[in-house]
Amino acid sequence: MAFDPVSAFFWLLIIFALLWPQLQHKMLLGQRLATIRKLERKRKSRVITLIHRQEKIGMFGIPFFRFIDIEDSEEVLRAIRTTPDDTPIDLILHTPGGLVLASYQIALALKEHPAKTTVIVPHYAMSGGTLIALAADEIIMDKHAVLGPVDPQLPKGEGAIPAASIVKAVELKGEKEVDDDTLILRDVAKKAISQVEEMVYNLLKDKMGENDAKTIAKVLSEGRWTHDYPITIDKARELKLNVNDNVPEEVYELMSMYPQMQQMRPGVEFIPAPGHGNNGKK
Repeated sequence: MAFDPVSAFFWLLIIFALLWPQLQHKMLLGQRLATIRKLERKRKSRVITLIHRQEKIGMFGIPFFRFIDIEDSEEVLRAIRTTPDDTPIDLILHTPGGLVLASYQIALALKEHPAKTTVIVPHYAMSGGTLIALAADEIIMDKHAVLGPVDPQLPKGEGAIPAASIVKAVELKGEKEVDDDTLILRDVAKKAISQVEEMVYNLLKDKMGENDAKTIAKVLSEGRWTHDYPITIDKARELKLNVNDNVPEEVYELMSMYPQMQQMRPGVEFIPAPGHGNNGKK
């Protein structure tokens, strides 16, 4: 059979198209590790990342929607456990939240690490992410980054509803006016609020005293705000949390290496200023 250069070139193009996304992802992983090592040398710490984004992974660029789960807690606990007692830990957090159990496991491990622990929030760490941040000795936030309330949300259908709202609804309507299922849900909701309040108190009491810890625990868990209420750096300071806005430049570099799916991103374009990288579009 005669060699057909056109056909061979066509198949080479197909193979390249299939392999190129994988090669890109491997190069991106290498860049991340290099930036993490650079940050570790600068801060003389162990850097751990818990960053939840949608990434182009695989030949078809299938996005994965992430939140804090048991697998995350296993990996972070392993990283903390293998960190020498005299080595500080910097945990970079970018997450919408997730399972209370997994978040609290990470928070306890971070709290019990003997050396200084710092949580760095370049953009947001909501719900379970905030629970983890409360465990650290120091929280570093971008001046426009936010934390969020940790009031528990109970599953309902394909979504979730605030536990505090379930309790409030029964109070307004009266126990005799609701069915048994709603009363059971109210009981679970009250327990969930109490449990999260206790968790926050346990994370804070050794750092700020019992009275302040009880106050903050109640504020963050009682459902005072909606679950997506943005706790800015100024609000965090009002709550007497140890926060500052000295985010290392390497953290921003690292975040640019966690790209979202192109079609999922907003239509934002800019020309980077000199000395600030080339992360924008031209």
